[in-house]
Amino acid sequence: MPSDPTLVIGLICLVVFLWLIAAPLLAVFWDMFTSQPGDGHRTHVADGAFTAYYLERAFASRMSEIIFLRPLMNTLTIAVSSTVLALGLGTVLAWLLVRTDMMGRGWLSAALIIPFMLPAWTFALAWTTIFKNAKIGGQPGLASSMGFDAPDWLAYGAVPSIIIMTLNYIPFVIILVGNALRRFDGQLEDAARILGAGPRTAFRLVTIPLMRPAVLSACLLMFADAIGEFSVPYVLGLPVQFETLATSLYRAIGTQQNGMAAVFAGVVMAIGIVTLGIDTWMMRETRRYAIIGGKGTASRETTLGFWRIPAVVSALSVFTLGVILPLGALMLSTVMHVPGRFGAENFTFAYWIGTNLPTPAVPTGILLAPEFWSAAWNTLRIVGIASISAGLLGMVVGYVVVRSPWRTLSVLLRQITFFPYLVPGIAFAAAFLVLFAVPRGPIPALYGTPWILLLALIADQMPFASRAGISSMTQLGREVEDAARMVGAGWLRRMRSIILPINKGALVAGILMPFVSGIKGVSLFIMLAVPSTDVLSTYSLRLVDYNYTQAANAVVLMISAIAVLGTLLINRLTGTGLARGLES
Repeated sequence: MPSDPTLVIGLICLVVFLWLIAAPLLAVFWDMFTSQPGDGHRTHVADGAFTAYYLERAFASRMSEIIFLRPLMNTLTIAVSSTVLALGLGTVLAWLLVRTDMMGRGWLSAALIIPFMLPAWTFALAWTTIFKNAKIGGQPGLASSMGFDAPDWLAYGAVPSIIIMTLNYIPFVIILVGNALRRFDGQLEDAARILGAGPRTAFRLVTIPLMRPAVLSACLLMFADAIGEFSVPYVLGLPVQFETLATSLYRAIGTQQNGMAAVFAGVVMAIGIVTLGIDTWMMRETRRYAIIGGKGTASRETTLGFWRIPAVVSALSVFTLGVILPLGALMLSTVMHVPGRFGAENFTFAYWIGTNLPTPAVPTGILLAPEFWSAAWNTLRIVGIASISAGLLGMVVGYVVVRSPWRTLSVLLRQITFFPYLVPGIAFAAAFLVLFAVPRGPIPALYGTPWILLLALIADQMPFASRAGISSMTQLGREVEDAARMVGAGWLRRMRSIILPINKGALVAGILMPFVSGIKGVSLFIMLAVPSTDVLSTYSLRLVDYNYTQAANAVVLMISAIAVLGTLLINRLTGTGLARGLES
């Protein structure tokens, strides 16, 4: 190998990521305009020929309202409502944690971030555990068992989806806005007051304009994520036929309506790309302005006085609603035969370690079920290998981006590895399914094998891994590597003995972040996994479909524990506080 094969390695990486990232997305748009097998009687053209049938059916047919417009409006309703609510509550909490003398700020700063570490459908399952009514049969929810039969609008559909996604997004706002407040120079507010501005005027004319980029960034990122959210509307929407774009996409794939699935995927991708593109442009514009101060930043605490107790009670209430109540409800349901009965005879560990249970598909407790351990092994094997691969590839990408003599190659690699972040997971999974479900040249059909999950997860996690690699390589000068080259060390030797050891912190973060994200994720797996390749997330949703509440909740608790422990490990290894580490 040449002493400096950076250009060759960069070109190989570019080809690989064009195949793993660009090709699936292009395949989706191709399927929008080509007649799919079996649709000839509808499209009136041969299979594979150009057609506008799928677009016309979605946007301009008599069925458009049912097929497309209603799911679109449901999606926008959830996305806009949860974004606005989370933005308002999260911004207030961030201000209380950073800029006031509220009691317990240190502990609450970490505690209020915990919902960000949990899978979103943890809250959805907790909601059904509490408020499930007789609509779908099976065991009643805790509230129903205790005498309160929740109406459909409260148990399922838009209202609970908005509440749950709001609770899940509040920590995200706290992270972004809180860190912006920490960096804010309080001397600017002091200068405004010296010039005669009152506290409200200083807040309106100084603080709000300078905080606007962080607030708008949080808003756009939450909105883009909510557009592609699948698990929450899947769990809470199906009983009342509440469809979103993500669930409509899943249903179209399940009924082999590949052309319509391509339309749904294309719309979700377009909304996500435009939204996050606006965010990227706004942050670039923000960097054109700098706050210059000779003495550095100085934070000013607001004395709450009488409001100190109500503030801490409000923060604790959010913690209770976002952590204690959902996890407590899930845990309680797993040790009860019938929800809501608190007699000693009703408590049991059978759903964890029991045998001969009255659930034919899972006749033993979760910890004794072979299917659970098979799903756990698949999770660790697929997610673990994908995370290690993504972490190493991220370091290689970072090396090429920083060291490449060809700037165009650096720009292309940086952009293409970030692109999956712009595409919601459910749409990215659909894109992979379109490309790899059938043989393509020398590549066999991968659907039904662990390979499609592995490759999709590597591609989906490259934004995290590549940014970790680029950030670490940017801070590493050429001098150490030049010295090794002068004594005859080849590229592999330099990478193995110098680059990776020096950047081991970034490498660990680049592996663990995709691992935790993969453990929590459901959108990729629900589209690409089959029973033989079940992971913990898809296994738990299959239990939900069977109406096995206790078993499904037990699996979700195991996933949540792994995700929380993994996130804490990331922050310990990187030496950052919880909120600041998650922001980075």
